[in-house]
Amino acid sequence: MPLFNKKKVEPETVSVQGYKLLCPLCTNDSFYKKKVQMNTSTLTALNLDFLNKSATCFVCSNCSRIEWFDA
Repeated sequence: MPLFNKKKVEPETVSVQGYKLLCPLCTNDSFYKKKVQMNTSTLTALNLDFLNKSATCFVCSNCSRIEWFDA
């Protein structure tokens, strides 16, 4: 029995301000959603990474191109 049971995440279609998101490289329309922290050297040096802004990324399920959006 595995210690951590990871749930399989399926790609999904995404709308941004009412527009369907398409990959500009391969025109695919399904993406994996990721939340990422945008670290800065100053806050990292002060051990205050939790104060950094975060962003939402959508990773193309076909070609892996990453599209970034302000969270």
